[in-house]
Amino acid sequence: MSALDLVIAAAVALLAGGVNSIAGGGSLILFPTLVALGLGTVEANVTNSVAQWPGYLGGVAGFRAEYAGQRRRLVRLGAVAVLGGTTGSILLLTTPSEAFDVVVPVLVLLASCLLAVQPLLNRRLRSAQRDDAAAHDPRWLYVALFLATVYGGYFGGALGVILVGVLGLALNRLPLANALKSAIAAVTASVTVVVFGFFGDVHWGVVAVAAPASLLGGFLGARIATRIPATALRVLIVVFGVAVSVYLFARA
Repeated sequence: MSALDLVIAAAVALLAGGVNSIAGGGSLILFPTLVALGLGTVEANVTNSVAQWPGYLGGVAGFRAEYAGQRRRLVRLGAVAVLGGTTGSILLLTTPSEAFDVVVPVLVLLASCLLAVQPLLNRRLRSAQRDDAAAHDPRWLYVALFLATVYGGYFGGALGVILVGVLGLALNRLPLANALKSAIAAVTASVTVVVFGFFGDVHWGVVAVAAPASLLGGFLGARIATRIPATALRVLIVVFGVAVSVYLFARA
């Protein structure tokens, strides 16, 4: 990549980090940008995953007060996320890149649709939550969480939306589900960083400029989240994601 390409990647990573803090869906911005800059779809995906990893750690730090009394649950759910993230990452690296080229437009479209219905999902979960939530997690939660984190290891766009939906339905406590979502996403992202870092075709030049930019963008986005209409931003991201999926369908 040229110096200009790296500057563009850093600027978009800064924007993606802020978008993740405000509305979610930052991967739907950075991933297609890396493809447009000349990276292959698999290389762009693994580079995107590694570059955005620092932003997840900031999310965990922001929810640290919500984790009081949740240590055992975090260990259980974290173990499932390690298995799922590892499985998804290995699937990405061991299946033909042509298969990913065919699947990724569908995943981008799915992520865009999930982001579009996120407000409705949150309202449904908020109205259903109750204070006497079951002390024991339902068994289906672990199966659903494993499948979600497999998706997260393989692609990961709008993973947070999926996790909030699964955890919210299982726990009936939206604030806790939102906090656990950040921890599980961080675990999944950490697994992908290790697997892709050792075995993936990561463009480390992009990571060197995009990772700090993503971290800064996440911090700034959290500071200004209350000042930017999340709905308008979400609409723009969804429209952009649908356009990207159409482009990727044509490209495949």
